[in-house]
Amino acid sequence: MKQNIHPDYKKLTVQLADGTKFETRSTMNSDVHKSEVDSTNHPFYTGRRQYVDTAGRVEKFRRRYGAKEDVQEEEQS
Repeated sequence: MKQNIHPDYKKLTVQLADGTKFETRSTMNSDVHKSEVDSTNHPFYTGRRQYVDTAGRVEKFRRRYGAKEDVQEEEQS
């Protein structure tokens, strides 16, 4: 095995959204990691679905990065 190529592992406390804490080892530079997702609020575990407004996201993308009208007209010709 090659020497000095492996990252340093440190103790890390993980705090889940429901307040549960556990300790593990990680290469993260912080001592505490707060997660916003756990089995009490993730749709996979709860069975609840959240519908995302994809049409709104597409329109926002087009407004921000979409081609200008002149370019679109030239492509159609």
